[in-house]
Amino acid sequence: MGTRLLETDLHRIGWSEYVDLPQWEITGLRAKVDTGARTSALHVENVEMLPHGRVRFEVVLHRRKRDRRVSVATRIHRRGRVRSSSGHYDTRIFVKTALRIGAVEREVELSLVDREKMLFRMLLGRTALAGAFLVDVTHDRLLGRTPRSTPRRRGGAQR
Repeated sequence: MGTRLLETDLHRIGWSEYVDLPQWEITGLRAKVDTGARTSALHVENVEMLPHGRVRFEVVLHRRKRDRRVSVATRIHRRGRVRSSSGHYDTRIFVKTALRIGAVEREVELSLVDREKMLFRMLLGRTALAGAFLVDVTHDRLLGRTPRSTPRRRGGAQR
């Protein structure tokens, strides 16, 4: 028999939260919680394929302050087809990294995508949230704002 999670075992979060991607030295990134999406998505630009199954990209940290970005090089976890909210299918690159929401840190899979026209740079899907969070859609940012460090513009994180 499986173990049943109790509501008290879950961390309550709002429909949007600030998240950290510590391996990439990114803190305080606004993310929309989307229980209708299976996978999580991260807005990136300047995607460059590297040898040995790796990829380099720039994470755009802020919608209006476009110079706030971090360069990341990491291993490609997989490629897969994803149906967008408009119903169209794309083939996307997926990577894995640590995600921290409040006190919870776990490894998650992120699809790299152009979210330029979206309000949030990141979308958190069900897989990233499963077993740890209870989403309260009547609130946003229940965990508050995390202290924000200044993102690095040169060099960036190399994983």
